[in-house]
Amino acid sequence: MMKQIFGKLPRKPSKSSQHEPNGDALNGSHLNGGTVSSHSSSSANSNQGKKTDPLASQAGLMLVSGIYEALPGFRDVPSTEKQILFLKKLNMCCVVFDFSDPTKNLREKDIKKQTLLELVNYISSVTSKFNELAVQEMTRMVSANLFRTFPSPSHDNKLLEIYDLEDEEPAMDPAWPHLQIVYELLLRFVVSPETDAKLAKRYMDHSFVLKLLDLFDSDNHRERDYLKTILHQIYGKFMVHRPFIRKVINNIFYRFIFETEKHNGIAELLEILGSIINGFALPLKEEHKLFLVRALIPLHKPKCASTYHQQLSYCITQFVEKDYKLADTVIRGLLKYWPVINSSKEVMFVGELEEVLEATQAAEFQRCVVPLFRQIGRCLNSSHFQVAERALFLWNNDHIRNLIIQNRSVILPIIFPALERNTSGHWNQAVQSFTLNVRKMFTDVDHMLFDECLSRFQEDELKEKEMQERRELTWKHLEDVVSSTTAASNEAVLVSRFVSSIAIATATATSPTPMVGS
Repeated sequence: MMKQIFGKLPRKPSKSSQHEPNGDALNGSHLNGGTVSSHSSSSANSNQGKKTDPLASQAGLMLVSGIYEALPGFRDVPSTEKQILFLKKLNMCCVVFDFSDPTKNLREKDIKKQTLLELVNYISSVTSKFNELAVQEMTRMVSANLFRTFPSPSHDNKLLEIYDLEDEEPAMDPAWPHLQIVYELLLRFVVSPETDAKLAKRYMDHSFVLKLLDLFDSDNHRERDYLKTILHQIYGKFMVHRPFIRKVINNIFYRFIFETEKHNGIAELLEILGSIINGFALPLKEEHKLFLVRALIPLHKPKCASTYHQQLSYCITQFVEKDYKLADTVIRGLLKYWPVINSSKEVMFVGELEEVLEATQAAEFQRCVVPLFRQIGRCLNSSHFQVAERALFLWNNDHIRNLIIQNRSVILPIIFPALERNTSGHWNQAVQSFTLNVRKMFTDVDHMLFDECLSRFQEDELKEKEMQERRELTWKHLEDVVSSTTAASNEAVLVSRFVSSIAIATATATSPTPMVGS
């Protein structure tokens, strides 16, 4: 009988139901008519709930009634209660408001902003180690606020409507003032000496790092700057995550190069890698060399390479400075992706080539000297004066000039025609002047080689002129044949390109003077 009576009585809710570690007690809360959501994604939840503590239940008591009220400041409570207050404030900040409507929850948003600022100051001044529950709640709060999905490319046209096309950058995310404080909070938490790396890595795990790297595609450069700094600190503090971070960055590059060619954070990721590469131990591991060949060098391919070329060039140069034997690989990689019709990109490539050559030794230079100076010769004859000028500036670098002089017997015959054509036919006066300086340098260094190249060039030009004259005679002969045939039959006669080619080849073959390839 007693069991039946007690069974009908309502049960008192347990503390664990009031505040679960994954923050489900906050989902769907309604504050002053405005809906508040908690973006605790499944990946964020995977970091949470690994251990429970009575403090977690106490931290949730403030929001059980659904009233979002400011908590006391850290200065207003004794030291023994600051840890509980810290957890309560973190729990408060897990509530994510809708910032797309500036009229909703103004009071609650202001309370949250002030609470976040208090947390930033507290982490900067704390003098005791953060326990496991504090690390867990911090990770949960950061995940709820930061980890979100960006609009898909199919929505780009709709997003353009909210941008002012006259501005240099798109309008700022209305939630950014709050997100910025969360980023600052995460940064100070990671770099804090009171954060134990062995403890924190359980919650700031691979899933957390992966979500953080996904945020690099944000179109807000301020957000990417914070992410760059935070990820660099995580790389330095959590050694166990280093191979994983490099692998994920590698995959981001692969997808960017070979699939989408769209990503907002390539420059920032390369900036992080520049610092990482600078710290590589010698001799370089094989995986690092493969990363250079398979990811960094192909990054020259996308059309938008100018947006991150400075950072890419730094990373490439770091590799060559670490291991000079990689110079040949890098130079041949640059030649493989050399732009054909993009002059501004070509100027960047010549500039990067100079930086690489400055770190190149004589043996590696000799391996690639022929294909390298064939390309430089084409640059010298470029109708875009900046490309030609930038190529001629290579001779102003002492190290490169010495390498050229040492290998002049191979280099000068390759580029001599380009130099001669520039001096006589380039439209830009500055290019002509710089070419004369380079020409004079070769004359002063090896007058006999220069005369030999000049004689060969003049012979080739004469042969080319004779061949051109024979072509003109052949075409004139064909025109005469067509005219006579037309006059006799009063009908139009079509001379096909195939027949014309045969006629030209026949006329050339019967000529007593040997032909040189056109």
